[in-house]
Amino acid sequence: MKLSDLYGKEIFTDTGKFLGTVHEILIDMEKGVVFRLLMEDLPSSAERARQVMNEKSIKFENVKSIADVVVVTVSPKN
Repeated sequence: MKLSDLYGKEIFTDTGKFLGTVHEILIDMEKGVVFRLLMEDLPSSAERARQVMNEKSIKFENVKSIADVVVVTVSPKN
């Protein structure tokens, strides 16, 4: 799967709750791994970017499967 295939995919919890759609993908360039999926575009304001990271993103380690949709396990500290 290409990273570009993730954009626009709907994100659901493993209990079936709709969370949003993939708008941005954050990559750790040093490690060469995806580390977060964002459900909003990352704003240029540092304060708003922190809010999006805390409230509108999922750690990639919480992704259980990717097919027609993205299924995630949601923990208290996404």
